[in-house]
Amino acid sequence: MTDSIKTPVSAKRRFALWQGAAALSTLALVPLATGAMAKVDSKTQAEISRFMDVYLEVKSNYVEPVDDAKLIEGAINGMLASLDPHSGYLDARGFANIRTQTEGEYGGLGLSVTMEDGVVKVIAPTADTPADRAGIKSGDYITHINKQLIIGLTLDEAVDQMRGRPGTKIDITVVREGQSKPIEMSLTREIIELKPVKWQVSDDVGVLTVTSFSADATTDLRAAMLAVEKSLGKKPRGWILDLRSNPGGLLDEAVGISDLFLERGEIVSQRGRRKGDIERFFAQPGDAAGGAPVIVLIDSGSASASEIVAGALQDQHRAVVMGERSFGKGSVQTVLPLSDTTALRLTTARYFTPSGRSVQEGGIEPDIRVPQLSDPDYASRPKFRESDLRRHLINEKKVDNGLLEKDEKPDPRFTASAAELKAKGIEDFQLHYALQTIGRIGPSAPRMAQGGKVPVKPAAKPTARN
Repeated sequence: MTDSIKTPVSAKRRFALWQGAAALSTLALVPLATGAMAKVDSKTQAEISRFMDVYLEVKSNYVEPVDDAKLIEGAINGMLASLDPHSGYLDARGFANIRTQTEGEYGGLGLSVTMEDGVVKVIAPTADTPADRAGIKSGDYITHINKQLIIGLTLDEAVDQMRGRPGTKIDITVVREGQSKPIEMSLTREIIELKPVKWQVSDDVGVLTVTSFSADATTDLRAAMLAVEKSLGKKPRGWILDLRSNPGGLLDEAVGISDLFLERGEIVSQRGRRKGDIERFFAQPGDAAGGAPVIVLIDSGSASASEIVAGALQDQHRAVVMGERSFGKGSVQTVLPLSDTTALRLTTARYFTPSGRSVQEGGIEPDIRVPQLSDPDYASRPKFRESDLRRHLINEKKVDNGLLEKDEKPDPRFTASAAELKAKGIEDFQLHYALQTIGRIGPSAPRMAQGGKVPVKPAAKPTARN
């Protein structure tokens, strides 16, 4: 897990700004093209001139001398910040952070965060990290680090303060909606190893937890599936793919992990600004799960690459998606190196599920909605999603998800309190419910044919097992 929002990064590092054209067959087209370029150039030159006027005024009249590099970097950051929440300029520190997020490990807390109105806001904590154990929740605001106000810092500056040598202490102040007072927390930094996959066996079911789509996540997941089979001495009767609180990562890894469970068909497509700028990704023959039933767990912290996987398996009728509506980030960022130490992170495309859905704003709606009843703050804590970010991209096919979220009648299956579940030994209700449900997937489940609907019998009210 990382301390900054993760986004799918395309293997295609640059889009060509201009493409070569065939020789013109008539000279009549030349004046039109030349006139159009002149018009564009004239407008651009006027805007650059306006920028230079402001730059020179600041250089000449600001109350203190200002370094040229600082002014230019500030202008670049402001330009990119005006686009969308996920585009940005990566200086040497930011570029190194992205490499760390996808390739290495770091000393920190295990948080995925973003910036909202100058305040650091938590996307999700990684399971079994200092942030998770301290009780930090999605939607929390971090206002102070070691008693110092951090409002107004850049995201990279705030992340730098949260990271540090493993074993060192850090005090943070959290503001949580619904709480009358700030929450003071003392944490100890640890090495946050970017091991993207964990596995366990429960009731002959393989439980695969993917915490990030960093480099080699597909290879690690394949190895975890083999480890499950070796532990059981046979094929499991089903798989649970846990993508909860997974903020995303590399697009290639999202495609690879989807492909592990698919025999054929489209996984995802990405579409740029131009009509013909479409790239499609398809599954290769070979289902590593052998057609066994699959349940995918998602929640409001499942974003980007997580939504690609959930959307692909849902649209291809390969898995039952369970949990809560996902984050809703349906855009692809491309890292464009500017030098050996700096780069541009630019939103270059939107992605679409096999059926042509864009998850931007709306997210992935689960086939079976299951609240996390084992979390005592579940009902009162607000959900934080892409649609809450300022300047987020608008879904071109706007869907009113407010109607989906209204539920006038409480589901009788989901009335237990956190205390009641704890007394029964149920610490993770969503996982518990998924384990019970996978045993009720219909008899054709072992041959779950892509293109047909997955037969699912409603699960009975769960009971604790002794």
